[in-house]
Amino acid sequence: MRVLVTRPAHSATRTARRLRDMGHEPLLLPLRRPVHDSAAAAGALATTSGAIAVTSAEAIRVVSALGEQLNPHLGRPLFAVGETTAEEARSLGFRSVAASQGNGRDLADLIATQGADGLLYLAGMPRAETFEARLSELGIRFSVAECYRMQPVAPGPAEIEAIFAGGRPDAVLFYSRQTADDFFGLAELCSALAEHGGIRLLCLSEAVAEAIPAALKKNAAIAPMPDEKSLLSLL
Repeated sequence: MRVLVTRPAHSATRTARRLRDMGHEPLLLPLRRPVHDSAAAAGALATTSGAIAVTSAEAIRVVSALGEQLNPHLGRPLFAVGETTAEEARSLGFRSVAASQGNGRDLADLIATQGADGLLYLAGMPRAETFEARLSELGIRFSVAECYRMQPVAPGPAEIEAIFAGGRPDAVLFYSRQTADDFFGLAELCSALAEHGGIRLLCLSEAVAEAIPAALKKNAAIAPMPDEKSLLSLL
């Protein structure tokens, strides 16, 4: 099966390996790239002392650039969405890492059970408001450090044509609402989908699926859990 991966290049490379191991042919078309602000992360860590929360492995990649500046903070509790992000934090040296399944709301609920307060959220832009809204509902005090931005990357017509030149993809993987918006905002991609009917549109969550145009909803499927293992199980 030919599978189009729309996530950023760093993550897409890892997904491509998993797809090959499953016997599929990955096609990579990154539509966003991260721009890191390690100074913002360093400043926020230096002026706080409580637990840390991350909803993406991108935040862990940001603080990995801090080197020895990060050492005093590796003993702080860290809460992450998903075991993959949690493992990246452990690999970096964080000693007390807890992972939630599901989305940001589930992470906030986990944090509440641990009694964490005065939380530092290492966040990206743009982002969903689910995590912060739930923290506020639960009365958990938190501060936000925006330490990376996912910048759109618009592929050219030749790059899009090359994706479809060897035969249409059988499925497209969407990991974020922003990326799905980017995809369906490109006329060339929409035209290609219309020309090659039946391409499956596989979404990490219901929020991601909301970006799919009404005419293509019939081709969409949503992962049973918002993690890559569940998303790839749809193939």
